Amino acid sequence: MAKEVPIAEKSLLTPEEAAAYFNIGVNKIRMMTDSPSCPYVLWSGSRRLIKRKMFEEYLYKHYSI
Repeated sequence: MAKEVPIAEKSLLTPEEAAAYFNIGVNKIRMMTDSPSCPYVLWSGSRRLIKRKMFEEYLYKHYSI
């Protein structure tokens, strides 16, 4: 039986989880992470995962997105 890990405890988030956690639209998350040199995205094959802490730091440093 697999346990569900709360989003706040995850290191890597799917775009849908990141959208729910940060209250940002999924399309905006995907647009922000489209660049191959994006520092807060990890590609696992074609799967996009957002590094939660790095993305959080990025958001805190910016006035608007």
